[in-house]
Amino acid sequence: MTFKLLPPAAREIREAARFYESKVLGLGSDFVAEIRAAIRRIAAYPQAWFPLGDTFRRCRTHRFPYGIIYTIEPDHILIVSVMHFHRHPDSWRKNL
Repeated sequence: MTFKLLPPAAREIREAARFYESKVLGLGSDFVAEIRAAIRRIAAYPQAWFPLGDTFRRCRTHRFPYGIIYTIEPDHILIVSVMHFHRHPDSWRKNL
């Protein structure tokens, strides 16, 4: 299944990648690779991840403390947020 990113989710990825890259050279690229791997898992098994109410789901990344919040549309996966787990649990809702 294909996916689309809401603009705030794309911004969250860029900002986190810049932060990690500023800490350790190459870590920003590792972060982006981890996000891509998680999106591939979501696309392969969209129903497999933790439900957040009736509409949304969350897939955790393996290496970084982030979750990808998404919803399943008829023809694609819509990624709403790429959220750090130290944020307020409902902070992703501002992206809607």
